[in-house]
Amino acid sequence: MLEALRRGSQGIVVKILLAVLILSFAVWGIADVFTGFSRGSLAEVGEVQISEDDYQRAFQNELNALSYRAGRRITGEQARAFGLDAQVLNRLIGWAAVDTHADELNLALTNKAIAQGLQRDSAFHGPDGKYSPSAVDGVMRQLNLSEQGFINLRRKEELRRQITGSLAQSVVVPDAMIETLHAYSDETRVLSYIRIDPDKVVKIEPPDEAKLKQTYDANKAQFVTKPMRHLAVLLATLEGAKKRVSVSTQEAQKAYELEKASYDTPEKRRVQQIAFPDMAAAEAAKKLIEGGQSFTDAAKAAGAKESDIDLGLVTKAQLYDPKIREAAFALEKDKVSAPVEGRFTTVLLRVSDIEPGTHSTFDEVKMKVIDKLGTEKARVEMQKLHDAVEDGRAAGLPLKDIAAQNELTFIDVPATDADGNTPEGKPAMDNPMSRQIVASGFAGQVGFEQDPIEFPDGGIAWVDVVSIIPSKDQPFEDVKDEVKSLYEKNERERQLRERAEQLVKRLDGGETMQAVAADAGGANVETTPPVNRNTTPQGLSRAAIAQAFALRNGGAGSAETPDNSSRDVFQVKEIKPAPAATKEQKEQLTTELKTALENDTVSAYVSALKTRLGSSINQATFNRLRGIETP
Repeated sequence: MLEALRRGSQGIVVKILLAVLILSFAVWGIADVFTGFSRGSLAEVGEVQISEDDYQRAFQNELNALSYRAGRRITGEQARAFGLDAQVLNRLIGWAAVDTHADELNLALTNKAIAQGLQRDSAFHGPDGKYSPSAVDGVMRQLNLSEQGFINLRRKEELRRQITGSLAQSVVVPDAMIETLHAYSDETRVLSYIRIDPDKVVKIEPPDEAKLKQTYDANKAQFVTKPMRHLAVLLATLEGAKKRVSVSTQEAQKAYELEKASYDTPEKRRVQQIAFPDMAAAEAAKKLIEGGQSFTDAAKAAGAKESDIDLGLVTKAQLYDPKIREAAFALEKDKVSAPVEGRFTTVLLRVSDIEPGTHSTFDEVKMKVIDKLGTEKARVEMQKLHDAVEDGRAAGLPLKDIAAQNELTFIDVPATDADGNTPEGKPAMDNPMSRQIVASGFAGQVGFEQDPIEFPDGGIAWVDVVSIIPSKDQPFEDVKDEVKSLYEKNERERQLRERAEQLVKRLDGGETMQAVAADAGGANVETTPPVNRNTTPQGLSRAAIAQAFALRNGGAGSAETPDNSSRDVFQVKEIKPAPAATKEQKEQLTTELKTALENDTVSAYVSALKTRLGSSINQATFNRLRGIETP
C-alpha cells in the first residue's frame, strides 16, 4: 500500500524535521500494539497488557518531542521531575482502553482509508504542502517498524481519532453557559482601601525564653538542616585532553597549507548596486551616467533610495551572484560597471571603498594553527576518555579508581545541599559547572549510574551518589537567633491580622473608610478604577481581588499586601454588571468553552472505560523504570 503512495509522489525530495513527526505521534501515543512483552507487564487494562518496552518507547519519543519544543535536549531526569513519566503511562493506559472499546464495537479501517489519512496528515507534507513519502520512511526508521507495523500503528491511531473526534463533535455549548461565563468574567467592581502602617500599629515586646522555646517547638520543621548528598565526581576537560596530545611543526605546516585562506584577511569592498528590470533600462542609465549624471541620481531615477543601493563593506564570498561578484571585485574604485546580467536582475555597480586583504605567513599564525590542531586532537582524545570511563563503569569500578587509571580529575564532595553549599554554607565545589554537577547528583540515587554530563566547553562529568544525608533537627541553642526572628515575624503578622479584623468589623458595622483610617496608622484612603476578576490593580494583591468578588456591595475584607509587608483593608464601593457581550466576545467564549467541554467529554469517556475494564499498574516495576528505589 505504501508503495502505491510512493509512486503517486515520485520525484518529491523533501527534508522534514523528524522531531516534528515524533511530536505528531506523541500527541496520540506512540505504542502501536500492546501485544507481547519481553520484560514483564507494567500495567494492565482489561485483558490488555502494557509492557516495559511499550512504556520506554513511548517515554523516549515523548522526550524527543519535548526537547524539540524546548529547542534543547531535555534529560530523562528533568522530564521525570515534571511528571512526564506518569503522563506517558496514563496515556498508554487510556489508549489501551480506547483500543479495547474499538475492538468491542468491531470498528475497522481499510488500507485505502489509512492511505488517504496519511496523505491528508500535514505531519507528512513537505515544504511544498504535498505528501512526502520520505517522511513516512523516516518515521518507520526512527521507530524501527516494518511497513505493516507502521500501518497497524496508523490504523489504531485513526480509530482513536475517529472515536474521540465523534465524541468531541457532539459537544454543544448552551447559550446560557456563554451568558453566565460572560457575566461572571466581565463584571467589574470599584474598591476603596487603606494600608495599615505597621510602624505605628505593631508593638512587639522582647520575647522571654519560654516564648522562644514554644516557637521553636511549634516550628521544628523550619529549623532542620538541609538534606545533603555525598557525591563522587569524575571530570574530563578539553584543556586537560589538550595536554595529552602533541602537534608537530610538520603537522602544523601541512594543516596551514590546506587551510591557508582561513588565516588570511580577505579584501573588502563597499559595493553599491542599482537594479533594473531589463538590460535596456540598465544600458540607458549607464549612458546617462557617462553623460554626467551621478550614480545616486541614477538610482533615484530607477526608484531606489540611497540606502537601498548600498550593499555594505563585503568580502567577495559574501556576494552570492557569481557574475555580480566577479564584476564588483574587478572594478576600479569609484568607477561604474557596464550592465551586469545577474541571476535575478540586471545591475550597475560602483565600488566606493576598498580595504586590501592581507596574506599571512606560517610563522605569523603558527601558534594559532597548533592550537586549532590541538583542540581537534583533544576532541578525539575526549571520545577515547569517554569510552575508557564507560568501560570502567561497565566493569563495576568506582569513579575514583577509573580516574586514577586514566589520570583524570576525581573530586570527592563529602556533603552538598541542592544549592551546591556545604553544611557551613560555603561552596562545596570550586568548579564553574558545579550547579549542573550538583543538579545531576540530586537527580540520582545511590547505586544507580547516570548519564554523563556534557558541558558546552567540551568537558564531561560523571556523578555518582555515594550516600544521602537526611535532614535533622538543629538544637534550640544553635538556632536561637533564627527562632527569635520567626517569633517577631509571627507576632507582627498576628497584630496586623487582628487590627485588620477589627477594622473590617467596624466597616461592616457601618463606619466609613475615612473613620477607621486613623486606627490604621493614619493611612490615606485609596480608590481603584473598575476592576474585573482577572485584574490586579496597583497596590492590591490577587488575594484581595478574589475576596472582593466574594463580598456583597459595601462588604469589607483584608489581605496581605503584594510585598507581604503589611495588610490592606478594603471595601466594595460599587458593583457594575457586565455589559451585553459583543459578537466577538461570544465567539471567543464559545470556542474556549467548546474546547474545555470536548476535553472533559473525552476524559470522562476514557475514565469510564478504565473503570469498566479495570486497570492496574505494577508500581514496583514503574518505580524501577523511573529510577526510584522500592523499600
